[in-house]
Amino acid sequence: MDEHSGARSTRTTRRRLLAGGAAAGVAGLAGCLGGRDGPVPAPEVTSDRIGDWRQTDESESTVFEQSYGPVTVRALERTRIFEYAPVADALAETVDASGSPVVFFATRIDLRPAIDRLPAGVGRERVMSEVETAATDAFRAQLRNAGIEGVEVAEEMTTTVRSGHTATAWRLTGEYAIDGGIPLPTGSTATVDRPLDIGARLGVWHDGTDVIVAGGAYPTDPLIEVFDAALPDSVDAESVVRRLADAETAEALATDPAAYDEDVSQLLISVA
Repeated sequence: MDEHSGARSTRTTRRRLLAGGAAAGVAGLAGCLGGRDGPVPAPEVTSDRIGDWRQTDESESTVFEQSYGPVTVRALERTRIFEYAPVADALAETVDASGSPVVFFATRIDLRPAIDRLPAGVGRERVMSEVETAATDAFRAQLRNAGIEGVEVAEEMTTTVRSGHTATAWRLTGEYAIDGGIPLPTGSTATVDRPLDIGARLGVWHDGTDVIVAGGAYPTDPLIEVFDAALPDSVDAESVVRRLADAETAEALATDPAAYDEDVSQLLISVA
């Protein structure tokens, strides 16, 4: 990510969540955040890196519906969920685990009526605060659904996304538990029960029409090291994985976490 402001306070408030993505100020959002009928368009991930990721789910929902004096405002979202296919397949082939700790989410939030169509006296800042809450809660819920718990904000920054808009971005931490066993040459099974330390990134910005929320998560240590820790000292994890699956699977589990971070960062800024 093009992170061009240093780490700031980790005491991030929901009120600030969209502030960086709407730098022109809420009052300047004429024509934005809605104004359409029908389904919310799916967010698009424009980076070529998405080729290694597999969409696992897509959802649409009303994230909030709130009356503000004479008008009821609805925030509609559409989310696409992806997993990094090589890692998900490697875990399935070795420890018979479903899912993956390497995941990515892209969400579009549409307000109806649009901010510029709200009657006089309806607080735009208050409406935006609801969007902020929805964005935060949705991302944390997506991480929980992926098996990532204990998510905490570690760093806040700004970044420029591909469309040229400024996003507020966060680096987060969490944990992911792998439940599974590795079959050993002796016929016994080594249990993998060490939780993985997880890094995550979240970005939120206003794209001129909607609010875009994008982010992903990944282990901060190579997965092969987790396998190694579960095996007896006399057994090499890479050899076991090659026997259970193949060299490609072993390579996927040995991936440097920096590669995941780069993928997530590039996917994040490419969402449109």
